[in-house]
Amino acid sequence: MSAPAAGNRLTLTATLATRGDLRHTPAGIPAFECTLDHRSTQAEASGERKVECEMHAVAFGEVARQLSRVAAGSTVDCEGFLARRYRTGAAVAFHVTRFATRE
Repeated sequence: MSAPAAGNRLTLTATLATRGDLRHTPAGIPAFECTLDHRSTQAEASGERKVECEMHAVAFGEVARQLSRVAAGSTVDCEGFLARRYRTGAAVAFHVTRFATRE
């Protein structure tokens, strides 16, 4: 098996589309799940590409507590990394490690 790749960082501006309730892991760590809705126009191959996507996101610890207080429909600037959504699955989730709301 090869060494893990470095550089798994993601920044995304999105709307908090759906939100779960703040819960706690079996170890007592706060956890929050939501869906982020992203829409933008990106430069690609000397042109522009309209991008629209939804992404499952999770947050843990203090970030989970803070994100759970943000209302659905709010715009958030998120930073974090991608990981498998389920340990044995192929789908990915955005693990939010920092965020800021836009007014």
